This record gives sequence, structure tokens and C-alpha cells, in this order.
Amino acid sequence: MSTRAAKQAEHHGLNLGTGLGGPAEQGVLILDGKDRVDVMTPTAARLLGLKNRKRPFGKVLLPAALQEAVSLARSRRRTLVARQLEFATPALGGISLNVQAISVGAGKGRAPVVLLLQDLTAAPRVEQNLRQLDRLASLGALSAGMAHEIKNALVVGKTFFDSLLEKNEDNELVGLVRRELGRIDSLVSQMLQFAAPAEPALSEVHLHEVLNYSLRLVEPQLKNKAILLDRSFVAVDDRVQGNQSQLEQAFVNLLLNAIDAMGPNGQLMVATETDALKPGRSGARKSPGQLRVTIKDDGIGISPENMGRLFSPFFTTKERGSGLGLSITRRILHGHGGVITVQSKPNQGAAFHILLPPFHAVPARAH
Repeated sequence: MSTRAAKQAEHHGLNLGTGLGGPAEQGVLILDGKDRVDVMTPTAARLLGLKNRKRPFGKVLLPAALQEAVSLARSRRRTLVARQLEFATPALGGISLNVQAISVGAGKGRAPVVLLLQDLTAAPRVEQNLRQLDRLASLGALSAGMAHEIKNALVVGKTFFDSLLEKNEDNELVGLVRRELGRIDSLVSQMLQFAAPAEPALSEVHLHEVLNYSLRLVEPQLKNKAILLDRSFVAVDDRVQGNQSQLEQAFVNLLLNAIDAMGPNGQLMVATETDALKPGRSGARKSPGQLRVTIKDDGIGISPENMGRLFSPFFTTKERGSGLGLSITRRILHGHGGVITVQSKPNQGAAFHILLPPFHAVPARAH
């Protein structure tokens, strides 16, 4: 019956092979006179949120709007009924379908009905994605222009600041300000090179010095919230092959996130250790393990639904956050041959674990 019904449907103008969205976007559903499903393609099952795709299909519960189209097709024997319907399905949510329906077969009783379903929801989604990409491209061009102007202004500003700093008697403060001006210049340069970032210039870096300096920079925020700092640097050899400025940027991002997640009188732990030694070749000395850094807070934690998107660009749960901090942090650490992971539960804090290769175990970069 199904093959004959399909042929009759095509004879009466129902196109089962082509459409606006192409064959992959169309589904076919054939109901017999008792509203049992005789034919159901996988696309039709997906669009209607039906799980049973194998014979025998039996009766299925169709959306009310689609049932009305079936009844109308039966009342207009051999006349094509075309409708654009919108309804909700458990799997896809709101969906818009172009429906063509026709009753086929002769004789008394309820006639079989052939339905052609075409998904119209995909086109607006694609258009929305294109608009978002266009906005991101415009934002990127604007950011590059701003970064260029800031870099030009820094040339004049740095000369002026150097003149003032030479007259300041606080040598430590002078060094700190000059270093932070250099960091701003470096960050602006990275914005200009974001589309094709260059590999960082790596040298021998003592990670404990990087962490101590990063903690010094966030010291005012720690004091404002009366956060207790637990510093435990037990790694015997803290040397890594890295770019000091970039590593400081990555750790400051992580420290500020931890502070933001905590209320007053919280506790922040920053620790280093050397992972277990890796066995070398037979008869050779053991190669040193990786250097592990842990930054742990006792704040609000991270919800399970956000864990997978945590390092995605522009994803943030902060009211005024940019959503770039963790994304940039991961990119920096990956550029150093490192890995970052996170463990967290809601209201039980979060622990970020960073693994970096030891100084003399860093493989040569491929060119």
C-alpha cells in the first residue's frame, strides 16, 4: 500500500523528492485509514520528536496542528493541502514546518494520507549565526583599531612616566609601574596579533617568582575581602621554559577569578609540586615529571552545565565580564606545552590544575 500511496501522491502534485531545503531537510509520513503509520522516514521522526523509526510503527501521537491538516486533507479528497505550521517538540523545542498533505486511494471509509514535512526552522538559525559572525568581525576590526591607537599613545605616555619615575624615591614602586606599563604594551600587541598570534619568546623562567609577582598584583583585592592566602611552594625545581609576561597574565586571570568567586574571609590556596617521576628508557636515568600548579578557592563553585563552556571565548557568568580571561589563559598555557583542568562543584569552590613541562624536558618546537 505504501508504494502505491506514494505514487498516487506524486500524481496529485505532492513532491516527495525535492523542496526548498533539499531532500535531507524533508521528511515523509504516510498514515493508513486507521491513522497507523505505514511509512516514516528518519527525518520525519526527528522533526516530530518520534523515537520509533522501525516497523511496525503503529499509531503515533501527532501534534494537534498536524492532525488538523490530516483531517482537512481527508475532507478534500485528492486535493493538495499546504500549510505552514508552528508547534513545539520535546527534542527540538519550537519548530516551523511547511506541510503538504493529500489523501490518496479510492473507496469508502477513511483514506490514507501522505504528508511531506519540510523544516523551515534552520534558515532563521543560519541567518542569526551569520549576523552574530558579522558582529564579531566588526568587533574584531574595532578592537584592532583601538589597540593600534592605544599603542601609539603609550609611546608618548611611557616617555612621560619614565621622567616622573626617575624622581620617585620608591625604587620598588618605580620598578612595578615600569613593569606594568610593559605589560600593557604587550597586551595591546597581542590584541593586534590575535588573528595570527606569534609564538611567545621562551626562556628559562622560575615559576615561583612568577606566582609571587602575580600574587603581589592581586594583593589589594585579597586585603579588601580579608581573604586568607595559603601559599605552598614545594616543587624542588621550579624552572620552566616560558614567557614570563604571558605566564603572569595567565595566573593573574586565574587569581582574579578565584577572588571574584569568594566572599569575605574566604581562603585561597596557591600550591606547586612536582608530579611523580616518569620512568626513562632501560638503563637511563628517570626523566623529571611535570610541574603542577594548583589554584584553589572556597567560593561559589561552577555549575555542571557551565563546566563544558568554561574556556569558550565570550562565555561568562559575570555581569560585566568579557568572557575572554579563561580562554586567553588556556591559549597561553597551551603555547607553553601546558594543560589546564578544573574540578568544581556548586558551593564547594573550584580548583584549577596546571601542568607545565620541566625546563630541560621541553621538546623543540616544529617550524
